[in-house]
Amino acid sequence: MCRGGRMFAPTKTWRRWHRRININQRRYAMCSAIAATGIPALVMSKGHQINEIAEVPLVVDDKIEECKKAKEAVLCLRKLKAYADVEKVKDSRRFRAGRGKMRGRRRVQKRGPLVIYNQDNGLVKAFRNIPGITTLPVDKLNLLKIAPGGHVGRFCIWTESAFKKLDGLYGTWKKRSSEKTGYNLPMSKMTSTDLNRLLKSDEIQNAIRAPNKSVTRRTQKKNPLKNHLLMEKLNPYSRVQKKAARLLQAERQKKKQALIDQKRGVRIWD
Repeated sequence: MCRGGRMFAPTKTWRRWHRRININQRRYAMCSAIAATGIPALVMSKGHQINEIAEVPLVVDDKIEECKKAKEAVLCLRKLKAYADVEKVKDSRRFRAGRGKMRGRRRVQKRGPLVIYNQDNGLVKAFRNIPGITTLPVDKLNLLKIAPGGHVGRFCIWTESAFKKLDGLYGTWKKRSSEKTGYNLPMSKMTSTDLNRLLKSDEIQNAIRAPNKSVTRRTQKKNPLKNHLLMEKLNPYSRVQKKAARLLQAERQKKKQALIDQKRGVRIWD
């Protein structure tokens, strides 16, 4: 028998593979993902090695687009102190757990840097053989590459011309996009994100009421029929009644056993 074999109810080509999402929502997600690539805390939380990087987002000269060989690309990454992220990818390469090993997906590895360029003058072929590196043109940004698995904060390396082109693609708050009809960046809900400072400011503290410091003590309702201490508190004579009942029960049991022994002819020796 073959390992794995056929599957039950195999997937059909006419399955509904895709779901329609509003174009404004897709643009909003892309803007959020791009903004997250410039926050060092988010990038480091995804495991990227950027401790020695000069700045985030990392913008380099357009000469990197003219790299023709992989060794030139590696040299550029080493000079930018970004090669530690590639070494992290090499160390993470391992066999996949599960049946995917038999289905052409034997190995898995972490994600490395994303190189976003404006013009491909040899850059794609130079970087494509380096483990974990992904290249992407700025005109065709892919959300699944910038935020793999829906998790924002990927380490991106931008070329200078590609970074300058973002204002034309998505606009600024002062000027609309020149590439997308009537589109502008989404406005932030908060002008200041320091929530702790806002809540402690005099303006908000004067507007809200004083804190209510009254303490409500909840009492536990106990059943006196099951809790003998509570029953004695309600009825102090209950202890005497229970003791009398136990003695009466013991006396009755003794008389009953004596009557049974008498009927059976059992003689009790004194």
